[in-house]
Amino acid sequence: MDLVRERLLMRLARLLAADWVASRDETGPRGREQRGHARAVEARRTMERLGPFYIKVGQVLATRPDFVSRTMMRELALLQDTVRAAPFPMFEQVLDQELDGGWRRHFRRIDSAAPLGSASLAQVYRVVLRDGRPAVVKVQRPGARAAVLREMAAFRRVVAVATRLASPRVNAIVDARATLAVIFDAMGPELDFTAEAAAMEQAGRAASGFELVAVPRVITATPRMLVQSEAPGRSIRHVRREDFTDAQRGRIGRQLLEFSYHSVFVERVFHADPHPGNVFVHPELGATVIDWGMVGRIDRGLSVQGLLTLVNVAQNDARAAARGWVQMGHATRWADLSGFTEDMRRIVPQVVGRSLADLNFGVVLMDVLRSAARHGIRSSSMVGIVGKAFANVEGSVRCLAPELSAIEAFEDALPGIARALADEALSKRYLARQVLDLALLGDSALDQTRAVLAEAAGRDLTINIGTGVSGSGRDPRPAVRATAAGLAAAAIWRLCRDRGEEA
Repeated sequence: MDLVRERLLMRLARLLAADWVASRDETGPRGREQRGHARAVEARRTMERLGPFYIKVGQVLATRPDFVSRTMMRELALLQDTVRAAPFPMFEQVLDQELDGGWRRHFRRIDSAAPLGSASLAQVYRVVLRDGRPAVVKVQRPGARAAVLREMAAFRRVVAVATRLASPRVNAIVDARATLAVIFDAMGPELDFTAEAAAMEQAGRAASGFELVAVPRVITATPRMLVQSEAPGRSIRHVRREDFTDAQRGRIGRQLLEFSYHSVFVERVFHADPHPGNVFVHPELGATVIDWGMVGRIDRGLSVQGLLTLVNVAQNDARAAARGWVQMGHATRWADLSGFTEDMRRIVPQVVGRSLADLNFGVVLMDVLRSAARHGIRSSSMVGIVGKAFANVEGSVRCLAPELSAIEAFEDALPGIARALADEALSKRYLARQVLDLALLGDSALDQTRAVLAEAAGRDLTINIGTGVSGSGRDPRPAVRATAAGLAAAAIWRLCRDRGEEA
């Protein structure tokens, strides 16, 4: 790293650290507020000078009130990953290297004079294939991958130093390294277009269950080039509502929201940046979600816990929603759970029944994140990327159908999500895992049972229903429950096998 970039990076680190300290008290005098705004502006400009990687990091930080102040979030939200279009010859050499025999063997024509889009990592062109079909080609800028990997390594070092210097209390609430890892993982497909193509194909299969949602079809993919089908219509950001009937607007918007919920809670692979520029709409053909360069992945346990938490929000149960949020993350030793619950009792009722015109999910999420941090609760590192996806898709739908309610769309999608989870739970693969869990727990369960029986033989033992075991203090119920659950899973698995059902 050259000296200029190193100085810029250290300046950014100091700005973010100063903002963190100031954000703990945003009720100070007017002068402090003005200094905070100047600091935020300088941080944004520094990220723009540092380039594409830091612009992406800044965009994610703009959704994390547990990391930065409200003033900093507002300023970082202005970051845009758009750059002046570069000359086509720069990308022509990449195409010739990625395509056997050069691009002319694969395309009749490339609209090289007018790229469809230009970002810091790639440029996009309209093409005509050899068979006459229209398509789109996305080409990575020369050297972009190596440059971003270097920046990732440098930023990891800065975060590691900042983590060592931070107080134990700060590190207990903010897991900066884990959050950074989530951001880097999500950016992976931007660095290797074969990974983006794989995500698109998986999303395309998921979208097949939605009449009015589609994903471009992958035609050819290499690490630095991606050819895909065109998206019909126009960007939802520039949509003319008068071109759609009210029924069309409502159906397309609702299915976009439902597709987003399905992606997170069933597929567990989701578009992490579905902002209005990445959603195209057509009155008859519906919505097409493009640019799968930033993809989030979430594990089954966290997705199910998140689903339950969102159900509790939809049912206006603030206490259960607060409990679910804590279970997704971690409560520190000094956590004020009752204070967090009281905040949720204020926040949750504001969400229920509100339309997109009246409610911004991103603002609500920021309120919850800030409350959690203030009350000593570490939020899951995945919350930022999932929340960014939900906030962006709601922003996209707001352009077309602001009268929709995201919570009502979620409740409509819930039965389908529940059926998919039930099918998964009854699959041979999942039931086989339960049988294996039983095998591993079997010896432990038997040992616990023998110990309880031995103590019962040696002295009086009373099992109090609802309170456990008095006498030894050993409770046999976990072993009994584990054995019963495992035996039930084994029985269902055997039944499925006997019936010859597919997993």
